[in-house]
Amino acid sequence: MPFADSDGTSLYYERHGSGPAILFVHGSGGHHAAWWQQVAALRDEFTVVTVDLRGFGKSDSSMAQFDGQDFPGDVVAVLDQEDLTDVMLVGQSIGSVAALRAGLLRPERVSCVVLGHSLGGISHPELKELAAADRAEAVKLPVVDRLLTKPFQRERADLTFLFQQMGTFNVARMQDLRNLDTDGPSLEEIEASGVRVAFLAGEKDAVLSVKTVTRAHELLAGSHLEIVPGAPHSMYWETPQAYNEAVARLRRTLTAPKEAA
Repeated sequence: MPFADSDGTSLYYERHGSGPAILFVHGSGGHHAAWWQQVAALRDEFTVVTVDLRGFGKSDSSMAQFDGQDFPGDVVAVLDQEDLTDVMLVGQSIGSVAALRAGLLRPERVSCVVLGHSLGGISHPELKELAAADRAEAVKLPVVDRLLTKPFQRERADLTFLFQQMGTFNVARMQDLRNLDTDGPSLEEIEASGVRVAFLAGEKDAVLSVKTVTRAHELLAGSHLEIVPGAPHSMYWETPQAYNEAVARLRRTLTAPKEAA
């Protein structure tokens, strides 16, 4: 199985399929295996790359503490090792912050960044205020209720249990990652990079509201907005068909080949 080196840190990743490249960046409770429903559905048309950020899954977790500021470099290490170009990075929740920064670090390799259920750590006073208000409401709910809908939890107790078990393979925890979105990129920096940005949101996301995501789309010139009806924060898990269709559609329409590094 392949490993990449990120400044001395060993990172596990997998590459499946062939065709235009999509690299998935997991959130705080995920790792490479969380994308099982995406790999199986997309690998016939696309090259699908999944990665374990440091502290997650099979990547090095031996460090005494974790700094979210290192995560973009982890993504870059995989991009460079596999010599990928014209890549679409797809982030999930806080993984979107790492994806956006990685795209800005390697714009010659990355055509588009999809911010799934996230503002990507964009530095903008209005967006920070809106996101903080959303978080204040979200923390009133049990964690699983923020991520999956109640009907899904009732009807798919098996997949709900598996979803919760996924995080037990990780050493890093959410509280280790909160500094990731400090000193984020400005709207102007993103626009100047040439990397296209798409916001992918769920209508029933209890962590980040459609209203907030829509405002981010309005402020970021040239961005794309995709809202999936009935989908929760963990859309990739609960409504994989709709999620996969959205990702495939974005990969086909929003990216354009760039010169290799």
